[in-house]
Amino acid sequence: MLVMGGIVGSGIFINPYVVAQQVHTAPLILGVWLFGGLLALAGAFIWAELACRLPGAGGQYLYLREAYHPSVAFLYGWVLLLVTQTGGMAAVAVTFARYTRDLTGISASDGVIAATTLLTLTIVNCFGARTGSNVQSAFMLLKSLAIAALIVAGFTLHGTLANTAPAQLSTGRSMLGNLGAAMIPVAFAYGGWQTSSFVAAEMRNPKRDLSRGLIMGVIGVIVLYLSVNYVCLHALGPAGLAATKTPASAVMRAAWGETGARWLAFGIAVSTVGFLSQGILTTPRVYCAMAQDGLFFKSVGWVWPKTGAPVVAIALQGLLATLIAVAGRYEQILNFTISIDFTSFAVTAAAIFVLRRKQKETPEYRVPGYPVVPALFVLACAGIVASTLISYPENSLIGWGILLAGYPAYLFWSRRKTV
Repeated sequence: MLVMGGIVGSGIFINPYVVAQQVHTAPLILGVWLFGGLLALAGAFIWAELACRLPGAGGQYLYLREAYHPSVAFLYGWVLLLVTQTGGMAAVAVTFARYTRDLTGISASDGVIAATTLLTLTIVNCFGARTGSNVQSAFMLLKSLAIAALIVAGFTLHGTLANTAPAQLSTGRSMLGNLGAAMIPVAFAYGGWQTSSFVAAEMRNPKRDLSRGLIMGVIGVIVLYLSVNYVCLHALGPAGLAATKTPASAVMRAAWGETGARWLAFGIAVSTVGFLSQGILTTPRVYCAMAQDGLFFKSVGWVWPKTGAPVVAIALQGLLATLIAVAGRYEQILNFTISIDFTSFAVTAAAIFVLRRKQKETPEYRVPGYPVVPALFVLACAGIVASTLISYPENSLIGWGILLAGYPAYLFWSRRKTV
């Protein structure tokens, strides 16, 4: 549930139309989503072995620190706090607020609803991983039901894949360029499986449970995503899908009228708040690990003895996300998260080669197809980063600027640690 909850947000209900605008046939559309799923599965294989080798708190932060250098791990935590996680959570919280206003008709502003949601989930997760994971599991079940309803609705319609005219491409790029551009929203939709590793230290048997959960969770999401895209194509065809900015709502409205569309809006709202719950539960463990290494404020490393939860780190992330949500200046952040995220994925995946040389013992789980699978994963991540830089150069450079600004911060904290 943690793995699936970290992946499935609101993107799967919207992103299919973005992909269809780039690649204009049903086989290519489904092929891109399948490739994205296989890429995520390869990442899950790698992270499963990393979790067995280093089952401590912090997940990806810990892997980078032990394989390379504390500065590499710090930069990862730096952009996680300032860009990829906190900013993304703020944007998702406002998405939830907008759907909530549409469903309930309440007059509160998006910022107020988003802030209330973030602060409530922050308080819940301060009571420990068990409480937070129970809430997360409930949300994951609800959003799975919403996706299942969408799939059933899609199959009740009598659209056809074969008899629909191809969609018109929206750019003058080559087919390879369009495939690369299509991978950006797909990669974003599949992202998040790695965050479950942040809570490894609070699992009873992380070497067994985390490795199994990573693989089973990613496979479950692949099945869900391919099913959603298939029914969208079945109902709308490639051209209709490319022309519909809210394809999931269009399918539900065509099948079950406005009632169906409102139920799907409720499902999307649940999906977004479930994503927020997972992020608030898992990611603060990274900031806590940074503080315990002496590379951040000491208080952020404090853990509540009763629950084992890093309360200060959870509160810090919740407050920052709330401030960004209230300010409303969050849209640009989503455009450059992919470049930074997949750079960190590539570097972390390459850590498996380093750790196998450093650690001679054989873990309970090993990456199948080693070294081919990790090498292909690193190359695929590099390709996605390159595609993002080409498609969105300005926003990508902003992300890289924030990343590079973290190195002076690391020097400050590391020198302060040695004084």
